[in-house]
Amino acid sequence: MSEQPLFKVTIDNITVEVPAGTSILNAARKIGGDVAPPAMCYYSKLEGSGGKCRTCLVEVSKGSEKDPRPMPKLVASCRTTVMDGMEVKNITSDRVIDARNGVVEFLLINHPLDCPVCDQAGECHLQDLSYEHGKAGTRYEFQRRTFKKHDLGDKIQLHMTRCILCYRCVFTADQLTGKREHGVLDRGDHAEIATYIEKNLDNEFIGNVIDVCPVGALTDKTFRFKNRVWFLKPVDAHRDCPTCSGKVTLWNRGDEVYRVTARKDQWGEVEDWICNTCRFDKKQTSDWVIEGPRLIDRHSVISQGHYAGSVGTHKPTETFEAVHSGRQPKLLMDIHSVSEVNQTDITLSKLDRPAHSTDFNHNKD
Repeated sequence: MSEQPLFKVTIDNITVEVPAGTSILNAARKIGGDVAPPAMCYYSKLEGSGGKCRTCLVEVSKGSEKDPRPMPKLVASCRTTVMDGMEVKNITSDRVIDARNGVVEFLLINHPLDCPVCDQAGECHLQDLSYEHGKAGTRYEFQRRTFKKHDLGDKIQLHMTRCILCYRCVFTADQLTGKREHGVLDRGDHAEIATYIEKNLDNEFIGNVIDVCPVGALTDKTFRFKNRVWFLKPVDAHRDCPTCSGKVTLWNRGDEVYRVTARKDQWGEVEDWICNTCRFDKKQTSDWVIEGPRLIDRHSVISQGHYAGSVGTHKPTETFEAVHSGRQPKLLMDIHSVSEVNQTDITLSKLDRPAHSTDFNHNKD
């Protein structure tokens, strides 16, 4: 069998060799950094994904060595394959930046500005795009879309007003679970993610639709409103699971496991799918073998909470008692008794539901 030929492609003045048939987006990802266009709908592990959000538009200034003519229009890098000698402009093109600004403005037309109460805040791809390409205001003067609330079961929460119709969750359910019970209903500005006959999503791998969602449209009900991701520490862990690989990321605060997710690479894509048992049911540290801190490669507010080495996975050998001749530390003030915020018999991370106002003490004055 003959080897697959390699094509030379230059993206933002950086040349790289990739196999024939490689998309411009994946060629740019091989270079990395800002050269790689953003992608809201493309997912390398999902067949048929891409070509819907248009955030990955690039300018092809030279088609190939054989046909050096530039492409007249911007193209979706996730759907366009490279040619030998092709030259592409991403962040070096004013046309691309202007078009990307317009695409982001379009995506935000109906998207509510509810980042302060959204569980996806801090790891939302649309939030990152809005920061880089968004406008201070909106030119949209019409009423935003509203949708009937759909119940997807006791584990997954759907906020259709946040959905950008990337189709990732539909492809995941169709290709991973083999039993898809939801999809895109209606057309045009009435299109929405919903179940056909009000069925719950209860497949063993259906929880992965939460991980693939680039916005806060599909969130974990067991984690909802309990904490912010930048207050949590991600650590890699594994367990012997008969259903999946058992390799996950635990999101801890102290010794409490607030949520469990699949491990993701620097592009925000799942490295290996995990089952619902690992995701929703194993919320004790004792259920897992801790490997070490998880490095978040994406530019995210989560990165500020990184802990290098073994901090947090092993107790320090030099304790307070060791350096103070065995003396115990003195408690100057018990913040819980002073603030009287949380009820003493409630641990928020162990609730099987979203935290509610009744879980907190109220000022009786």
